[in-house]
Amino acid sequence: MNKKRILLVDDDADQRLSVRLPLEAAGYEVAEAANFDQGLEAVKRLKPDLIVLDVMMDTTTAGFQFALTLRNADAASEYAAFKNLPIVMLTAIHSTTSLRFTPDEDYLPVQTFLEKPVDPQTLLATIKHHLEG
Repeated sequence: MNKKRILLVDDDADQRLSVRLPLEAAGYEVAEAANFDQGLEAVKRLKPDLIVLDVMMDTTTAGFQFALTLRNADAASEYAAFKNLPIVMLTAIHSTTSLRFTPDEDYLPVQTFLEKPVDPQTLLATIKHHLEG
């Protein structure tokens, strides 16, 4: 059985490490990207099974833009093959702003929205749910 590949896209190296360790301990193959551009390049190169995505990276909405780029409805898009790739969004945005976000097909096309710091067991259960149905 092939290991499921998870791509972490987050500008905070400590945050990537805190997510990477429990994922690798659970048997997942984990790749990392530190920003929007690296993340999109890694998607094309690595073809992950799931993405764990930060919101605030290069800009305060980089994660939202990243998700929208992958969900582009244009069949000619270089990301068209990844349109249905599960995305778990991790963020501290709710603790830093009064704005509240939830998954939305048009505006925030992700499967799950989790608050940082995330409990490793919650993260693992969420990822398992999205990978195994």
